[in-house]
Amino acid sequence: MVVSSNKTVADYVTENIKTAHIFKKYGIDFCCGGGISVEKACAKNNVDQATLEKELAEVDVIKDVIEDYDKWELDFLMIYIENVHHTYVRESLPIISQYVNKVAKVHGHHYAEVVEINQLFHEVANELISHMQKEEQVLFPFIKQLVQAEKEGIKNTTPPFGTVNNPIRMMEHEHESAGNIFKEISRLSNNYTPPEGACNTFRALYAKLDEFEQDLHKHIHLENNILHPKAILLEKKMS
Repeated sequence: MVVSSNKTVADYVTENIKTAHIFKKYGIDFCCGGGISVEKACAKNNVDQATLEKELAEVDVIKDVIEDYDKWELDFLMIYIENVHHTYVRESLPIISQYVNKVAKVHGHHYAEVVEINQLFHEVANELISHMQKEEQVLFPFIKQLVQAEKEGIKNTTPPFGTVNNPIRMMEHEHESAGNIFKEISRLSNNYTPPEGACNTFRALYAKLDEFEQDLHKHIHLENNILHPKAILLEKKMS
């Protein structure tokens, strides 16, 4: 994206809806109050203009480097999941929550589906927060313990939950639940297609939900298809 002092906040969002998430992060109104320059918006909201413009310039930079995750050590894979996907979820949930609350309040009487989307999103958001805590406090530490036991050549102790299969089954059940909720959100939103003439907040909501679901699919793939099967095999090896 080309950064220019001649562009207003609304110009950026009109050119690329992804910039809405950057403005939202810094508390800059891109919808009704988007007709001012970035310079004025930064001054008004006490935001460093250089930092904001750097993020705007890089909004379309491809961040997903093709990696052979299957070759990664399990402890490194878990660090990656926490720092990339868990961080993304925690940063994105408040942004989407603000979008969806506003859209449901302002447009729910015309578009009943956004009221249901609002309810479904907050349901899945609460589930994901609890889910990640269980992974970070129970499952991941035990897998790290297995990895360490293998490195040291010692037999691993039996965990209080019996076997790694038990928390894994729970996590995968919760993955399925989150995935099903997003399938329904996608259906209700016509595959994240905003209605004709939708305001920027409405468009930003659907764009962010689409992005979030795509990240969730990658997140679940890394756990269900790589981390979990390898952890099960490692536990058998170390028992």
